[in-house]
Amino acid sequence: MIFWGLTKAPIDFEFILAPILYFIIIFICLGFLLIVYKKIFSDSKDQSIYLASSLVGNTGNLGIPLGIALFGMASVPYTSILNIANVFFIYLFSVYFFAKDQFSFKQALGSIFKIPAIWFALIALAFNYYQFPIGVHFNRILEMGSYTAIVMQLVIFGIYLSQVKVKTTAWKLSFHITLVKHILLPLVGLGVIFLSDLNPYVAAILLMELMVPLAVNNVNIAALYNCRPHDVTSAILISSLAFIGLIYFYLQLIEYFFGLGV
Repeated sequence: MIFWGLTKAPIDFEFILAPILYFIIIFICLGFLLIVYKKIFSDSKDQSIYLASSLVGNTGNLGIPLGIALFGMASVPYTSILNIANVFFIYLFSVYFFAKDQFSFKQALGSIFKIPAIWFALIALAFNYYQFPIGVHFNRILEMGSYTAIVMQLVIFGIYLSQVKVKTTAWKLSFHITLVKHILLPLVGLGVIFLSDLNPYVAAILLMELMVPLAVNNVNIAALYNCRPHDVTSAILISSLAFIGLIYFYLQLIEYFFGLGV
């Protein structure tokens, strides 16, 4: 999926600027969370989940197909590079927060080099930069594999959701995570985008990627480091329901600020 997305269009200024702005937005929000998280939660596990998952969106499995639906196939390179930026944040900062009692920041940094998606992203960028030709039949295989990967990840997400119990849902944690994901992050994103010189089309894609609900990868990492994965799953479910309720207003914002009829 990553290789297919990053070889769909030539690298341009917006292609580089979009993930840079994404990181700026994420780190502004992370700085705010680091100020308030101890005031909101007293439990260390709640604090870890809050810091680790609030800013990690489903930029791949949902963001890429949603971008295709709203903005067409031309959005794929931008949603793919933003997904890579999201992957970097997950495997560096989220991993550290989920496992800070047993995992050093240096080890979190080292884990980046063990992620297959990162290596395939680098290969894809090399193919793109040096304009290596990709045959039409091979490209079709990549496209088929990409859509298959999206479906499989959503099936995994459904399996996790089937284990959520209403009676044991951490409502306070889920509410605060959803508030950050769907209110704070898009608002900060709008502010940073307005201060930049980003093309309206790419700006709309960036804002959409900031608006998507939490990623299922949060559950994978929480389970790996025994950090209450069912609470993380509940937060993903509530974030997804909030996204369904807010998507109409999100689309209106995109149309109003960027003039794109989606």
